[in-house]
Amino acid sequence: MMTSKWLRVDMSPPAWLRRIHAWPLALLMLLGLILLAVGVGLRDPWPADEPRFVLNALEMLKTGQFWIPHRAGELYPDKPPIFMWFSAAAIQLTGSVRIGFMLPSLLGALGTLALVVDLSRRLYGRRIAWLAGLTLLASFQFELQARTAQIDMLLNLWVSLGVYGVLRHVLLGPAIQWWYIACIAMGLGVLTKGVGFLPLLLLPAVWILARQGRVEGISLRELLIGIALLIGILVLWVGPMVIYTSFSGNEALVAYRDNILFKQTGDRYASSWHHIKPWYFYLVEVAPWAWLPMTLGLPWLMPAWYRRVRRVDPRVILPLSAALLIILFFSLSPGKRGVYLLPVTPLLVIAAAPVLSGLLCIRRLQGLALLLLGFLAMAFLVAGVLGAFGFPVLEALATRHDIQPWWWWGALGCSGVVLSIGLRHGKGMIALVLWLGLFWLSWSTWGYRLMNEARSPYDFMRHVEQFTGAGQWLAIPDFDEEFVLQAHQPLVHFGYHTPDDVQFLTAFGWLKADPDERWLLVSQEQRDELACADLSQAMDMGTQNSEDWWLLSGRAFVRCYGDTRAAPIFSVPVPITSDFSGSE
Repeated sequence: MMTSKWLRVDMSPPAWLRRIHAWPLALLMLLGLILLAVGVGLRDPWPADEPRFVLNALEMLKTGQFWIPHRAGELYPDKPPIFMWFSAAAIQLTGSVRIGFMLPSLLGALGTLALVVDLSRRLYGRRIAWLAGLTLLASFQFELQARTAQIDMLLNLWVSLGVYGVLRHVLLGPAIQWWYIACIAMGLGVLTKGVGFLPLLLLPAVWILARQGRVEGISLRELLIGIALLIGILVLWVGPMVIYTSFSGNEALVAYRDNILFKQTGDRYASSWHHIKPWYFYLVEVAPWAWLPMTLGLPWLMPAWYRRVRRVDPRVILPLSAALLIILFFSLSPGKRGVYLLPVTPLLVIAAAPVLSGLLCIRRLQGLALLLLGFLAMAFLVAGVLGAFGFPVLEALATRHDIQPWWWWGALGCSGVVLSIGLRHGKGMIALVLWLGLFWLSWSTWGYRLMNEARSPYDFMRHVEQFTGAGQWLAIPDFDEEFVLQAHQPLVHFGYHTPDDVQFLTAFGWLKADPDERWLLVSQEQRDELACADLSQAMDMGTQNSEDWWLLSGRAFVRCYGDTRAAPIFSVPVPITSDFSGSE
């Protein structure tokens, strides 16, 4: 127990903490389902990544080409297909883009929660399992990604299953079958997003502790069988893909093979070409908010971890060592995104599990949580009031993003103030967690309603169709996927990675081939590319997704030189969401 004067336990355990061991864990899973599922079906896919993966899934369903993903008719080599398969299956089963596209992340979040809770129960009992589950549910990045239809939460499920399998064997075994299940999960993780092998970072500590006789070991034979299973899962997709692309005689397919096998793996890690961040990015710019409210407990967690490491407690050493190695692994790459840190959160929860009940009995931690809640509540309340009264900076932001969140922010601020006052006596962490729950519930309902029109161009693209006429072909150079996804008419683009000047050269040639029947939708930021066009014919379509747009008919480009051979022309001949209820 914590003995430092500043770090010591100085409160009696709350009554609910003494009774929680009697509560069924099924109730915790039901709470997780309610909290995480609220909002499913209430919004369209939002950029940056969601429209892209929905496009991948819908094209699989429309074309029957499931083995190699496409985006708006163009090969998509950035990611393997498993997440797209899950998305396609969910959309097909529900018959709705709005419902289906969010289900893989929901499944990943609930699966991760179940694994963390079950492992904590087996290691420490039901009380700690409840606390571990609640801590994971309260973690900010976990909640955010559960509501975001990106690959990372499904990846997190495979990584967590890999961690669970390794720890089931080495801490609660021998149960070598769980090591093999972990390796299969890692293979599925790699086919979801290349870093699915992260549970292997448990093995250095496993090897050291096994030599000391403190955990079950993994023999060389068992290690090789596990690695063979991992590779075997990869070969199930990679093998046919390599054979098909290599013997296709198609240069684009060969480039796809090389891109996904080499550029998107080793090259992307060692020589990233975007998201370049300093080495300390994760520790300084991501961890403080991503691990909230756990971050507040670090001054108490770190000494507790130190003592348990000195006592050689493998239940703490193993998840903590893996978390540190994952942070180091991603920090060594020049390309960094905050979401890469998501697999660390379940590991930290497992490592923190045995001291969570003690943390709740520290008065200073409760006060720190109350202080943070007070700051957040006042920030939202003040911003809501100032925005409602037309404070210039906030009003400009609202106009730019076409959203008026003042009542929502004010309500969040008021709820935070009420919780801060009502639970101010030694219950600051409870108040903060309850407010975070209210925040996510309101985000997934009130927030979705406010933000969807600004972040989804569904209505905007319907407005475009009203100007062009139904069935008219539309070109979008330098396109964003959300506009293709929500198009209500046949559409062309000129390659996602084609240089802008080449795209416009091709677009001009395409438009001039049938100027009365073809149209161009273009961001006004691309004005320099339109120097040859008659901009007096441009129709101002207003602002969408923080950009101002023009719509021009092909007749505006009669003076422009164009060459349809300069870049490939990819077509989406029918509205991609036409077979599904989508944005209703």
